Amino acid sequence: MKVIFVGPSLPDADAFADDTMIIRPPARQGDVVRALEDGATAIGLVDGQFEFVAPVWHKELLFALSRDVPVFGAASMGALRAVECQAYGMVGVGRIFDDYASGRRVDDADVALLHGPAELGYPALSVPLVNVDATIEAAIDQGVIGGEAALQLSQAARRVFFKDRTWRRVAETSSMDTGQVRALVATAWSDQKRQDAIELMRAIAEIPSSAPKAGWSFNATPLWRELFPQFCRT
Repeated sequence: MKVIFVGPSLPDADAFADDTMIIRPPARQGDVVRALEDGATAIGLVDGQFEFVAPVWHKELLFALSRDVPVFGAASMGALRAVECQAYGMVGVGRIFDDYASGRRVDDADVALLHGPAELGYPALSVPLVNVDATIEAAIDQGVIGGEAALQLSQAARRVFFKDRTWRRVAETSSMDTGQVRALVATAWSDQKRQDAIELMRAIAEIPSSAPKAGWSFNATPLWRELFPQFCRT
């Protein structure tokens, strides 16, 4: 059983899942451990909760890896955790992961967005900076916008708080014509988070039956023993 934690990055994840996968909502602290208790043989982390709940704990990802359970990350919280845990065997997938891993991108908020509830399909209420950047790049490639205007738009997007970042707000902040920006998005819209999430789904589908051994020992700290005593029995 392969467990994928995904939500707003790929609301229709079920369409990309095979019969070995189970789709679960964006992860928070403890969800990876619960997946292991349920028998997960691989973990895919795309989306994670943060702000009002404790986010996915690095320690539980390391615990999964120490038990030779492959862990993949991409697109959003998954890309961040993959960079932070790659030295222990977590596999990062996609362009967003590559950007963080290389240092081209450093701010966690670049992947953040405001969205509606799962019952409505996680509708996006703001646009994440990674998608703004991908769209501007596509617009340049298509000749829709010039370099100077692209820089102006990019800098404006970085001045807007992630919850308030809509294309209209970015256009207003950049002093560009809203209609021009709307036309740019209609022509060159690029959802990098979605693309990377799909790539993760494909990567997990191709996981070999035997995972590589961790090659290091998990350190069960006092806090770990307190939170998850079921994994500390001798």
